[in-house]
Amino acid sequence: MTLEQHIEQPIYVFDLGGVLIRLDVGRCMRAFEALMGEENMRAVLGMDRHGEGVKAVSVASKQLMADFERGLISPEEFITQILPFCRPGTTRQQIVDAWMAMLDDLPQERLEVVDRLRAAGHKVYLLSNGNDLHFNFINLTYGLDRHFDRLFLSQEMHMAKPEPEIFRAVDEAVRQPDSRIIFIDDIAVNRLAAEQAVSWTTLSSLDELPNQ
Repeated sequence: MTLEQHIEQPIYVFDLGGVLIRLDVGRCMRAFEALMGEENMRAVLGMDRHGEGVKAVSVASKQLMADFERGLISPEEFITQILPFCRPGTTRQQIVDAWMAMLDDLPQERLEVVDRLRAAGHKVYLLSNGNDLHFNFINLTYGLDRHFDRLFLSQEMHMAKPEPEIFRAVDEAVRQPDSRIIFIDDIAVNRLAAEQAVSWTTLSSLDELPNQ
């Protein structure tokens, strides 16, 4: 393959939530509000009932979410730490159901975009901040591992976007000589971190890909 041909075959790195799968954070927070009340929901999960971030969140609560996202605590430990803030009689399954309410759907046409790029000879990867509860369900439902050359997951890498280290680790794993990496992520701070840490070209949605 010549240098010119190689440059014409960029490598694609996709975010999951907000780019491929639709999320409904507000629905998730309303489900938690029913289990623990508004004050506890805002304090523990850092969101209001509309899914908007709350500025005043305890250090312990921030650490809980960060640890879960980085796979430093198991889903069972995550649920155990949330349960004391819930109303008496709340079950572990109700907490799981509330957490899963964040997930909406993954339109087939979005996966078809990934499949077309791969069929055209591009390497395609997933880089997602997530957790085992969400990802195991998504992968079981949609078989993401069949659509990508490799999955890079925060809970397996024990680091998360927008930390520069996660972009450097992925870049080292996927970059080829003289290649260009295109990163699609709906969160601006993640795109900026990728641009600064590893000089990736960034897009905010699938709509910005050519011929979509």
